[in-house]
Amino acid sequence: MKRAKASSIGQGLVALHIATKKPNPSPATVIQVVQEGLDFAELESLREQLDLPLDRLASQLGLARATLHRRKASGRLTSNESDKVLRFARLLGQAVQLFGGIEEARQWLKAPQRGLGGAVPLDYAQTETGAREVENLLGRIDYGVYS
Repeated sequence: MKRAKASSIGQGLVALHIATKKPNPSPATVIQVVQEGLDFAELESLREQLDLPLDRLASQLGLARATLHRRKASGRLTSNESDKVLRFARLLGQAVQLFGGIEEARQWLKAPQRGLGGAVPLDYAQTETGAREVENLLGRIDYGVYS
């Protein structure tokens, strides 16, 4: 597989990199930033990277429309919402590294995948368990064990 250059996207930490201004934050920093909640702008940044309408991304993150508007007005996500944003950013980063570019990663994340029983990775990743399955599939593809 073609590899993308290391970047904040390539490391799967888009939102966290923005929040901490560090390319490789420590686990303690990750936890602290998530507990404090990410800025709403980071959700918008992830939306842009994934090239999804904000309403659709919010739905996949489990945010109701009214909650989305409240978060936008306050400018901050809760720790639970921030954790979900980082989950999607992590998957995007892994896909970018594996497939060699943002467009290829987007296409893969939005299309049904045989290795997930025909599920769409971004839909599957609505739970942490599903996200881990997507990560496992990306790892299998990387090692040539796609099934």
